[in-house]
Parts: sequence; C-alpha cells; structure tokens
Amino acid sequence: MNHTPPRSPSASGSLPPKGARFALGRPVGETAKWLKFAWQNTLRNRRRSLVTVSIAALGTAAILVAGGFALSTYKGLSEMASRSTGHLIVARPAQFDKDEDTPLQHGLDDVSGLRAALLADPDVRQVLPRVEFSGLISNGDKSTVMMATGIDPDSEFAVKGPFLRITEGEVLASGSKDAEVMLGEGLARSLKAKPGSSLTLLASTAEGALNAMDVQVKGVFSTGVPDMDRRFVYTDIATAQKLLGTRRVSSLGVFLARMDMTGSAQQRVAAANPTLKVQTWLDQAFFYKSVKDLYNRIFGALGLIIGLIVVFVVTNAMAMAIIERTREVGTLRALGTLPSQLLRTLGLEGMVLGGVGALAGALLALSVTLFLLLVPVEMPPPPGQTKGYPLIITFDAVMYLVTMLSMVTLTVLASTWVARKTVHMPVVDALAHT
Repeated sequence: MNHTPPRSPSASGSLPPKGARFALGRPVGETAKWLKFAWQNTLRNRRRSLVTVSIAALGTAAILVAGGFALSTYKGLSEMASRSTGHLIVARPAQFDKDEDTPLQHGLDDVSGLRAALLADPDVRQVLPRVEFSGLISNGDKSTVMMATGIDPDSEFAVKGPFLRITEGEVLASGSKDAEVMLGEGLARSLKAKPGSSLTLLASTAEGALNAMDVQVKGVFSTGVPDMDRRFVYTDIATAQKLLGTRRVSSLGVFLARMDMTGSAQQRVAAANPTLKVQTWLDQAFFYKSVKDLYNRIFGALGLIIGLIVVFVVTNAMAMAIIERTREVGTLRALGTLPSQLLRTLGLEGMVLGGVGALAGALLALSVTLFLLLVPVEMPPPPGQTKGYPLIITFDAVMYLVTMLSMVTLTVLASTWVARKTVHMPVVDALAHT
C-alpha cells in the first residue's frame, strides 16, 4: 500500500483558489496557517516562552516609561522657558550680541507703536515690555548686588499666571502712587526686609550718572532657585525707567496663542521689522537645551542596553528551541519543506514572542501613566532648586508605535539569525542529531 508523503501547503505547487486574498505576496489563508503553527510552537515550552515574553514586556515598558518621562520633562521646560521670556523676543540686534556700556544703551524706542503693530497679528496674544538692569539695593545698613527687571505688572501676571510663589505680601500692581518692588526670598532675608519695609535702589542712569530711589517692599517671592532668589528684584516699568532716566525698554516678549505658531510668527515679525532681531524662546533656553541633550544621551543608552538584553534573551530562547527541534527540522526538510519556509516559521515565532511582549509592555506603561495621573507622585527638587515637581509620564502614540515595531523587528531578526544554520543543515545530519 503506497503512502504519499504529506507536503507543506506552499510546496505542493498547486495554485491558490480563485478570489483568494494575498498578504505579503502570499495567500492570506496560508499566512494565517503559518502564524498558527508559530503560535502553537511557542506554547511547547510555556515557561521559556513566558520568560522571553516577560523580558520583552519589561524592556518595552521601561523604554516607554523613560521616554514618556523625558517627553514630559521637555514639555515642562519648554513651557517654563517660553513663559519666562515669551515665545518671541524682539529687540535691537546689539541687545543680543553686545554688552552695554550704560543701561539700555541698546534699548528699544517708540515701544507703544511697536507693541501696537505686534498686537495686530492674529496669532499674538500679548506683548510684554521688559527693562533689565543691575545695581545695588540697600536697607541703610547693608547694601548688596541686585539683578532687577521692570515689568508691566497687570499684563505680566495675567499672561504668565502663577510663575512665582509669593511667600509674603502681594504681587505688584499698576497705578500705585509709591515706587514698589518685589524681592527674592533670599534677598529679603539678607536685607531683613518684609512687606512694608523701605529700601533704596542705586543704579547708573542711561547717561552714566549714579541715581538712587526709595522704594517700598510690596511682596516676597521664590523662584525655586536659591541663587536667583538672593539677587532678583521685580519692579514696575515706570519705576525702572525713572531710576535709569530713560523711556526705553530692553526688549519685548511676544506671547502667542500656541507654541507651534512660533516659527511662522517669527518669520512674519522679522519681515515686518527688518531693523530689529527676533529670537525664539529656544534661542535663549540654554537650560532646556542642556537638559534635553543630557536626557537624549541617557535614555538613548538605556534604550540600546534594553534592546540588547531583549535580543540576547530571544536569541537564547530560540537557540534552545531550535536545538531541541533539530530532528523535527530534518523531518520537515525530508517531507519537502523548504529552508525559506522554516526560516519564516521560526521568524514568526520570534514575532509572536516579541509582539506579545511589546503589547504587554505597552499596556503596562500605559497603566503606569494613568496611575500617576490618578495618584500624584512628587519628585524631589532638582539640583540647585528648592521646589519639587509632579511626576508625569507623557503618552505619545508615535513613540509607542515605533517602540513596539522596533521590539518586534529585533525579535524577528534574532530568531531568523539563530535559525539560519540549522535549517540549512543537511537532512541526514539533522535527522541523526541527538
């Protein structure tokens, strides 16, 4: 009695039925069958498959959580930088490139006209003038260096929101009869000043003379950075200009409706004001650039290490599985299965392991993200600061998709690479393997 040896579906030479759908050049039914075989093969040694899937899941979750933390940090730093200076900073070119011999030497004239023109742009939400200067501040017994900024109080605090933490007193307000200032917490402590205290500001005027002005402390604030709190002073623009003897301002901060409008708005403002220079918040965000560069290197190295660990684990698991099934591979070869078909099957096994692990890792990372939204966790203060911040993991669909595809690709390549030698082994040697 003759027995016709069974042949694999793709080795039979028969044509697919009429109307069959194709996937990657092959009938969908055939692809689904090979995928089913791969799934069943991964279940042969469930403990080993579970370990492999767990490593892939933890690796995927670690990459996504670390990447989400980095993205949330970038977003927070970019918002802080743009809120501090404005999305655009408009000033004379020398204000950015040269040092001033006298206060406001490179300042802007005709501020009201320029401000009105900028506000005419539909993307511009507000334009805030700033007067930056330095000098001395004294309580009569002690004098210390100050770094002062003149602002439009009503617009400044309305646009920026609570960017300062008021520890004593109140914020500045326009229209006050007396010259008022707000002091950094460390500076107020050094001068033994509190709301209502009288101090004296000393600074050089725009003509190079020395001028002094008595002011009253309106409030005490903290930026969260002790070095800044020991030197920083806020006052209103009228007081700053009176002290410096000029009507100029250092620069104009342009606040837009959305962050993504920065590039196009910069081009329009620069084209409308060719004699001025327009920088973006990114041009002055040195801290943001440094942190982003550092995090990119740290998390890039972390992702590389995790990827290598996953590759080694999958390679080891597939190598053990293939060694155990060498005689099975020889039998399939003897029945007419082609090496390319075996490679595809083993590659599909790696894809199943990597895909299940990547999906589980993505779900784990998403669970951590949602948990931190429901149960806030406070991070300790960064170096040089006194205020912590909430731990937030950003969800980014593109990052999730790229990470999962990368994990699946790595596992498929690892499985195919480790299987290539065995599937091309002579059939007699494979059948005799013990």
